[in-house]
Amino acid sequence: MIFFASIGVLSAQTADSQRTNPSAATYVKIETSYGDMVVWLYADTPLHRDNFLKLAEEGFYDSLLFHRVIKDFMIQGGDPESRHAEPGKILGGGSPGYTIPAEFRASHFHKKGALAAARQGDEVNPLKASSGSQFYIVQGNVLDERMLQMFEQRYGRSFTAEQRRTYMTIGGTPHLDGEYTVFGEVIDGLEVIDKIAAAECGRYDRPKKDIRMKITVLNR
Repeated sequence: MIFFASIGVLSAQTADSQRTNPSAATYVKIETSYGDMVVWLYADTPLHRDNFLKLAEEGFYDSLLFHRVIKDFMIQGGDPESRHAEPGKILGGGSPGYTIPAEFRASHFHKKGALAAARQGDEVNPLKASSGSQFYIVQGNVLDERMLQMFEQRYGRSFTAEQRRTYMTIGGTPHLDGEYTVFGEVIDGLEVIDKIAAAECGRYDRPKKDIRMKITVLNR
């Protein structure tokens, strides 16, 4: 089964340029019955960006499920086996048949709304290569300074001023930083994450009522 995770954000100058200049950025829309999310795909994770765009343009994601939902953590989808899955089927093992090399960027982190690639565990995937299709979107929690210091001590890393400010205002899942490739972020529709994350789930964190997606490329 493939799980979640990872890292991300461009410099403030680059981020501002991409936000104000549509030709310099790429966006996709994820439609669900709970509402739509607009996602900015980062330019400095081109392998993940281009693969996501290719699959979206081919209709690969259309009618797939958010098959793994954990409140205050993340929502996960992109398993091709979920399209026609019967109720109660265990999901999370499907893929398009390939993986993507990790594209870790120190500036990309697991704030709320971060789009990251799921992957198999370290024991079979020591290079942390990403699933070819499965992804998750972070919900997480707002943290305080004490909790951030605890994470720093436990994982042996330091948070930047930007990361501290973000984790203490909109929240996230900092323990995933450096473990999975973050390659985009939700820039419109953060409330949709909360709605999906609140769905009633059964075994293996699969929502009892199917939550399907449709992904459309907004610009190329």
